[in-house]
Amino acid sequence: MAKKKKVLFECQHCGMTSPKWMGKCTNCGSWDSLVELSEQQQEIIKLTSASPGGGSARAVPISEVDEESVERFSSNDVELDLVLGGGVVPGSLTLIGGSPGVGKSTLLLKVGANIAATGRNVLYVTGEESEGQVKLRANRLGAIEPSLYLISEIRLEQVLLELEARAYDFIIIDSIQTLYSETITSAPGSVTQVRQITFDLMRIAKERRIAIFIIGHITKEGSIAGPRVLEHMVDTVLYFEGDSSQELRILRGFKNRFGPTSEIGVFEMRGEGLISAKDISSRFFNRNKAQPGSALTVAMEGSRPIILEVQALVSDAHAPNPKRQATGFDTNRLNMLLALLERKLEIPLNHYDVFVNIAGGIKINETAADLAILAAIISSFRNRVISKETVFIGEVSLVGDVREVFQLDSRLKEAQLQKISKALLAKKPLESHGLKCYAVDEVTKLIEWM
Repeated sequence: MAKKKKVLFECQHCGMTSPKWMGKCTNCGSWDSLVELSEQQQEIIKLTSASPGGGSARAVPISEVDEESVERFSSNDVELDLVLGGGVVPGSLTLIGGSPGVGKSTLLLKVGANIAATGRNVLYVTGEESEGQVKLRANRLGAIEPSLYLISEIRLEQVLLELEARAYDFIIIDSIQTLYSETITSAPGSVTQVRQITFDLMRIAKERRIAIFIIGHITKEGSIAGPRVLEHMVDTVLYFEGDSSQELRILRGFKNRFGPTSEIGVFEMRGEGLISAKDISSRFFNRNKAQPGSALTVAMEGSRPIILEVQALVSDAHAPNPKRQATGFDTNRLNMLLALLERKLEIPLNHYDVFVNIAGGIKINETAADLAILAAIISSFRNRVISKETVFIGEVSLVGDVREVFQLDSRLKEAQLQKISKALLAKKPLESHGLKCYAVDEVTKLIEWM
């Protein structure tokens, strides 16, 4: 009796597998996205889902495990080294994503030239442009190095042949969605292709100690196009934040097996390409004429304090349900702070639309900006100007208390360097760093100060 064929369906949007066909994917909600996999494609899933080490393993006491030292080499880009945790790790697989035109290819081409200038062999694999097009961009960036090699190829097998012909220390794949393997029948960019190619690249990186950077397109929702397994298989995931129309671009780490994920890199787009923004301290606020609805705060991005301008606009509502919108700040937390103002300070914001924006396109992921958000909203509501020489630092609780935040000394030191003279805090610190500090332990005292 013939063995019954195993049937397996896979979602082409998120990579979820199911033993039966469904009109709607239960994982990502996409309609008509499940495709039946061949036996060969099912074997690929088993292969990539297996342990990278393969074979059998025995458990050993953690006290007997030898600690591995992480070696690094510099990319000669200060901001990229900061996000990576100190430099590029040989044998690592890094995924970098971002919206079209944000500067992914530009940054990596320049980084590849920087590494090639140190005598290392670098391979730039482009599947979207010809070698001549890349050469034009390299001329503009000043990225012409004899150790930087280009290959315009979308077949993985041809790229592997090039790796056999010459030893490389650094490889750039632009992009992962354009590569395809001739041994797989599905189309380039499909879930099966992306999974298998990423697995092959990971194996090459670990076996030959080659640092590989792969570029991934993002969807409208802002996630890497293709299966989530792509992010799980790589060592580091970096995302570019910002719009192609903005001058400043922010590179943020979301996963890093060799370092922290709290650091950010700030780049500036110029005619010669993306360069590290060396002086970013004054890029996110300005000292122009003070206007109602503007307040300053100091946020921590990893180990870096940054002074940010919080902008608020309170206007009459022309609908039964007032609008509550925030850019760069959590909308749910904004609603909480507005409810607190209505409850504790009896400000009738339920009749007004409230809009909050963090200038410079940066996103605040901490609560230290709560006090500045309240100050900006009150300033706009009462049409009163707040001095540009004052920063607001503090977390606001639901009961109306203002609480201390971490790394306060670093924040105050940065404020003093930027010629800030006053600071409103939960309580006066032991060291004021030359600033006049005012204790505001309750939101009601914020009104008294203003």
